[in-house]
Amino acid sequence: MKRKMFSYGGAALLLLAVSMLVSLSIGSAGILLKDVWGILLHQLIGGSDAGQTWSAGDVAVVTQVRLSRVLLAVLVGACLALAGAGFQGVLRNPLAEPYTLGVASGSSVGAAYMILFGYQTLIGMWTIPAVAFATGVVTLFGVIWLSRGRSGMQLETLILSGVIVQSFLGAFVSLMVSMSNSVVNQILFWLMGSLALKSWGHVYVLIPFLLIGLPLLFAYANPLNLMVFGERHASHLGIRVERTKLIVLIGSTLLTAAAVSVSGVVGFVGLVIPHLIRLIAGPDYRLLIPLSAIGGGIFMLWADTIARMAFSPKEIPLGVVTALIGAPFFAYLLYRSKRSQEEMA
Repeated sequence: MKRKMFSYGGAALLLLAVSMLVSLSIGSAGILLKDVWGILLHQLIGGSDAGQTWSAGDVAVVTQVRLSRVLLAVLVGACLALAGAGFQGVLRNPLAEPYTLGVASGSSVGAAYMILFGYQTLIGMWTIPAVAFATGVVTLFGVIWLSRGRSGMQLETLILSGVIVQSFLGAFVSLMVSMSNSVVNQILFWLMGSLALKSWGHVYVLIPFLLIGLPLLFAYANPLNLMVFGERHASHLGIRVERTKLIVLIGSTLLTAAAVSVSGVVGFVGLVIPHLIRLIAGPDYRLLIPLSAIGGGIFMLWADTIARMAFSPKEIPLGVVTALIGAPFFAYLLYRSKRSQEEMA
């Protein structure tokens, strides 16, 4: 197991490092590659300013725009993929995703409301992220409250409650979009997701969530492995099923709400990445959880690079890119899985 973890983990980290190097090296500002790396090395180790070929503007672009955006893409992707692995484990459904329980719709209601009524700068740049995060978390507790019965949370009721709440809140978002005139583009741009105009402050916001969420979900890797065989079986083996479901759901939702509050609604990351990792490394959550975090970061990083470079200087919404990549890829995975099952039959 340890050898397998080091093997897959080392390869994933290497791919992540290469992806970050490539993404940092390209951009619409037209800065030479040697200047990009000269700036980064100069900022890292210092040294004399003599012989520099870059300007103060180039330094700002590389350190304040590109580097922060690259790290933010990795963090958002890791949070969404981790949340997807958590939801799929608790719901015992490989098609579950971070938005299954309506968190995205809840966050969207808060963000759309603030934009529609002109409150998006009420507390500065953190207004929309703070409100979106709060409404996303409130949505989760509403779904849990609807699904709880005398015997605890039933998975079927939980999913159904999420679908109902998501549809209900989605209608509110559509209503606010139809009511908006001058700000309709702002609302739609947030709903389609983007990492444009983000700063180091957004990076610092997501770091604590990832540092807490990753160890938390990894601590429940063995219970999630046992819950694959059913809640009754896991309970007989000493797993506190209700507690496990509640903690993993809350942890996954906090990761989702944090990511969505910064990037807007970005789909398919939490659906495709855990599913892909499961096909490559197997269903063991001790591997699936950390590899999903790394894989999510890689996927989001490449999607954001395509979003800002495909039609440069015009930028494509990030959610559009992830859907264009994720939907066909997931369809291929389903087709491959179906073919494998038919061959085994």
